[in-house]
Amino acid sequence: MATSWRYVTDGGIETDLIFNHGVDLPEFAAYPLVRTDEGRALLRTYYEGYLRIAEVAGAGLRLESPTWRANPDWGALLGDDARTLDADNRAAIELLRDLAGEWSDRVAAIRVIGTIGPRGDGDAPGSSSRPDEAAEYHAAQIGSFAAAGADEVAALTLTDTREALGVARASAAAGIPAAVSFTVETDGRLLDGTPLGDAVASVDADTPPAYFMVNCAHPQHLLPAFDEPGPWVERIRGVRANASTRTHAELDEAETLDEGDLGVLVSSHRALEQWLPALEIVGGCCGTDARHVAALWGV
Repeated sequence: MATSWRYVTDGGIETDLIFNHGVDLPEFAAYPLVRTDEGRALLRTYYEGYLRIAEVAGAGLRLESPTWRANPDWGALLGDDARTLDADNRAAIELLRDLAGEWSDRVAAIRVIGTIGPRGDGDAPGSSSRPDEAAEYHAAQIGSFAAAGADEVAALTLTDTREALGVARASAAAGIPAAVSFTVETDGRLLDGTPLGDAVASVDADTPPAYFMVNCAHPQHLLPAFDEPGPWVERIRGVRANASTRTHAELDEAETLDEGDLGVLVSSHRALEQWLPALEIVGGCCGTDARHVAALWGV
């Protein structure tokens, strides 16, 4: 399938490692894997699956770091202090830089991305009461990525505009481009009820990030957001969809992996693409692996 998209990105790394590879990830955190030879080898194998998809598709690849949980609150639950988190965030970028160098003759455009997750959980409203509080909270991780030479940062699964504004402000202060990625419920709205278009416009009016994405929702759940399209749709350049049509609450309670219906995922994604003229980044999120992303790319 010929597309105008430019970048493959990966799938649901945590669900893939836990359910498909039997890896124990306490608190759903993949970042501690960078500390051991075995963990780094596992991560390399994981990312190489997506590098091969990009090679076959003739596209670029975004290597997004396994650091969604590598922030102070989640790190504290794992016993990790600020020094440890800084080392792990930097090590994750260094690992991806090495991979990018090894594949540079096969994949033309590779970008190394520092991944940020929400302070709270991706299925609950954010825990920052003000944008400046969120900016202060995320500044250390963003600083680690900038110091390690990441090309940009991507804040995934954000649930409200306050935290999104904080990330945008902290990234601007650190001098590194940022992608803000919201998640939505089945009605296409953020978890606090804000319409997706209003959330994008609100952040852009304060501190515009480089662009926006949407992740951790099935394409069928995203479609209602476009019942009232506007100029904001041009700001969304990436989609990382869930495999399952279940709600966040249902997925959170599930004890087995819902890999979804691959045909429904692809057909729903094709319907969504009609509303996204600037779409250039396509990958997956919870429940997806390289099979899902390859199907979306038609390879």
